[in-house]
Amino acid sequence: MQRKLKMGTMIHGVGEKMSDWRHPEIPVDASVSLEFYIKQVQKSEEGKFDFVFIADALCINEHSNPHYLNRFEPLTILSALAAVTSHIGLVGTLSTTYSEPFSAARQFSSLDMLSGGRAGWNVVTSGLEKTALNFSRKVEEHPDHTTRYKKASEFIDVMQGLWNSWEENAFIRDKATGTFIDTEKMHELNHVGEFFSVKGPLNIARSRQGEPVIFQAGSSADGRELAAKKAETVFAIMTSIKKAQHYYRDLKQRVTMYGRNPESVHVMQGISPIICQTEEEAEAKYQEIAHLVRIDQALTFLSRLFEFHDFSKYPLDEQFPNVGDLGKNSYRSDTDRIKQEAKEEKLTLREVALREATPRPPFLGTPEKVADLIQKWFETRAADGFIIIANLPSCLAAFVDQVVPILQQRGLFRMTYEADTLRANLGLKVPGNRHAGELARISGRG
Repeated sequence: MQRKLKMGTMIHGVGEKMSDWRHPEIPVDASVSLEFYIKQVQKSEEGKFDFVFIADALCINEHSNPHYLNRFEPLTILSALAAVTSHIGLVGTLSTTYSEPFSAARQFSSLDMLSGGRAGWNVVTSGLEKTALNFSRKVEEHPDHTTRYKKASEFIDVMQGLWNSWEENAFIRDKATGTFIDTEKMHELNHVGEFFSVKGPLNIARSRQGEPVIFQAGSSADGRELAAKKAETVFAIMTSIKKAQHYYRDLKQRVTMYGRNPESVHVMQGISPIICQTEEEAEAKYQEIAHLVRIDQALTFLSRLFEFHDFSKYPLDEQFPNVGDLGKNSYRSDTDRIKQEAKEEKLTLREVALREATPRPPFLGTPEKVADLIQKWFETRAADGFIIIANLPSCLAAFVDQVVPILQQRGLFRMTYEADTLRANLGLKVPGNRHAGELARISGRG
């Protein structure tokens, strides 16, 4: 079959960056507005996108981005969106460091059942150390980077084991005989591992797509290993096609090393396209967004990545400060990249802060130019698809109305949905009904 683009939308309420909410186009309550989310998801479904994606984090302070301060919990809003959509996938973030597998498996199975098989789980390990304080722990009890990813791997094993508590047709529901289930088709998990002990079975059956699709967004070495071993769709943000191609090759090679088919794992690049009828108009729109950010806000945005380090104490127009290993136990892939770029390009603190707060998107220009770039990244194996992180609602609308038709005309993107489950539209197989013993063997514990 001809390879086709995969597409998703990240819904970010009042905006991904510190000052997006100040733009007149964005409702100030967008992050807690059901109406706003409905408009975004229905526009994405109109564009025949594979899914919408809701990010999350579990720790804030007074300096956090406005969207982080007051927003919906992902599974709650996705359940509401299931009722107003019919084909588009619904992907939500849940932490493996600060959640329990049984509750999480039940929540995602419920979303999967409510939506008719359209749920996806974005696996995160929670980078901010102070998250521990929200879960009856001390900061020093926040697991280190490697431990968080080991725990995440076991968490996924348990989730998948619980999702296979019931075989197909286990629920007989025969009123005449009084038989509700076939007990031979119910399986206890009886998992005992390094981090979790879970008996099971789960108290909800498998959905039409078998189990939710596993998403993962880590770009560090540990993150890539987890993605290669467990994920079905991988989310990354690379600033150039060369970096994206390198990431793509590396991830697919790791997938192959685990004995998996690299074509069954989709690499999705996150982009923030700005589309206008002329290059000049697109540049002006970017500048309009960029100029909403004050330097103090840019420093605050930067600080979050570095465990809320106070960058205001450094001279703005001198070279980016040497912060040592700061960030290694939080958002490591981002902080490593920032430190490397600052060193290689001899960037000042001001330049780094503004670049991170309002990065200039490579996908900026006319609909034809943006479509050309997407085609180039896709055909040169820099990505299997893209997640649209719209700075403004009009950016998503412009992409759906003006870029998607071009991609469809070129035979790169679907004209209509192939199916009504997320797994089928992504071209992923329904996992076989694996019993607990097989799952233990696969994970190396049996």
